[in-house]
Amino acid sequence: MEPSLALQERIKQTIRDIPDFPKPGILFKDITTLMLDYELSEKIIDALAYYWRTQEIGAVTGIESRGFIYGMPLAQRLKVPFIPIRKAGKLPYDTISYAYDLEYGSAEIEMHKDALAKNQRVLIHDDLLATGGTAAAAGSLVETAGAQIAGFSFIVGLSFLKGESSLRTFTEEIHSLVTY
Repeated sequence: MEPSLALQERIKQTIRDIPDFPKPGILFKDITTLMLDYELSEKIIDALAYYWRTQEIGAVTGIESRGFIYGMPLAQRLKVPFIPIRKAGKLPYDTISYAYDLEYGSAEIEMHKDALAKNQRVLIHDDLLATGGTAAAAGSLVETAGAQIAGFSFIVGLSFLKGESSLRTFTEEIHSLVTY
């Protein structure tokens, strides 16, 4: 199902704004309220899957941890494997990793080295696109594994932070269900 304006409004009305989290001046978009409504969550998965259904997706990756919440059911709807991208030190098998800078420090993400096949078309999913740093790091990790990026998927996009610009080096296929 294509996302309707009614669905987009319902998502926006359901997301909770938390001022000054995780630090002063930030207005945090809390998606945990979406999960309280199983019918809304079902419609979110339907809308995400509808958008990506014709893109020949070979796997969906989800970025720890909120990207797992809707990323796994999205992979199931698309009938493809789900690959977790986690913070360093959280996966039990041999991994590949990518270190990157954040606006307030640095981070490192990783995935199992055998999770993706060469040239496999991968959809990278997370809950929210802000500055794009973590999603871009996930893109670099997917490319390091030899796979291709089919696109980036988000529930929420914060357009005023211009995160899409850091992802366009990978692909123009960047989709958010709602944008602020």
